[in-house]
Amino acid sequence: MAVNDTGSIQSRTESGTTAFEDVFKSHFKNLHAYACTIVKDDIMAEEMVQNVFYKIWERKAHLTIQTSLTAYLYRAVYHESLNYIKHLKVKSAYQSFATARMNQNTDNAEKKVLLGELEGRLRTALQELPEQCRTIFQMSRFEELKYQEIADRLGLSIKTVENQMGKALKLMRLKLIEFLPLLILSLLNL
Repeated sequence: MAVNDTGSIQSRTESGTTAFEDVFKSHFKNLHAYACTIVKDDIMAEEMVQNVFYKIWERKAHLTIQTSLTAYLYRAVYHESLNYIKHLKVKSAYQSFATARMNQNTDNAEKKVLLGELEGRLRTALQELPEQCRTIFQMSRFEELKYQEIADRLGLSIKTVENQMGKALKLMRLKLIEFLPLLILSLLNL
């Protein structure tokens, strides 16, 4: 059966697959080269052309080509290739989004672990302070009282409060020294 360039695909395939194979063989190489110029990938270009012929084969009973077969095939390969490129862009955008989200979640998880460990060490260091030192430190740092207010509440001189705070800060610094670089880095990245 001779392959003409107009008419229905159905008329070309009524006698079997030989006419369809002839169309495939006669157009594949040029369509493949055309698809390569669009998708810039030899294997994907081959897949684009095969997809076009597969869709034509699937719809052969209902498909009527109004223009030339060659023009129809080129247009179909063009649209198939553009759909593939759009799919790649969507996939790439989603992968970028997912990667950024995963990195953000990882960063948050690392910060939570670091802060949790720091809080645990801080509690331990506080418990290891002498009682008067701990009380003065907690009143100053957690209740945000001024030294004079602490001295008045505890019935101590302001100089004693200052000395006890200096002692508490020195001991806390020694207990938490290994966390200082990590703490600074985590605070800078917040």
